Amino acid sequence: MTTATNTRLTESDACSVETGNKYIQQFLTFVLNNDIYGISIPNIQEIIEYGAVTRVPMMPEVIAGVINLRGNVVPVIDLALRFSLPVSARTKRTSIIIVAVNHESQFTEVGVTVDEVNEVKDVLTDNIVPPPSFNTKIRTDFIYGMGKTEQQLLTLLDINTVLSIDELSEI
Repeated sequence: MTTATNTRLTESDACSVETGNKYIQQFLTFVLNNDIYGISIPNIQEIIEYGAVTRVPMMPEVIAGVINLRGNVVPVIDLALRFSLPVSARTKRTSIIIVAVNHESQFTEVGVTVDEVNEVKDVLTDNIVPPPSFNTKIRTDFIYGMGKTEQQLLTLLDINTVLSIDELSEI
């Protein structure tokens, strides 16, 4: 797992921008059960309106179903259930974020349901701190770090761990 204590940029960090001697990372923020989370922009493929999710028989509840995305069948994970949180009622603001997950050196598209997509936030890499080791609503290995902005503290997700294909296959 990548830890937030290693805030140096890598060559693959496509959305980090140098400003003077400081680096900025960009995160798409969203709401899930009244909490705000962020996913690094390089992982995001697109955001679509929630709808037309086809339930697959005998699949675990965490897998909401699949969608047809331009001819490709894409699994959709209910992020609240993945975090062992209650599922919110679906509204017109409910969205599916399509992310690219690295699995065995290949990228796989996976959708995650969120209550509401907010905005893209810039976070200085110096303002990304390790997650707390206790008292979090979700597993700490799901958290890349905590991003401090002027207005709030964001829980930044390690999407490759949250959507680990190997772990989801075992469910």
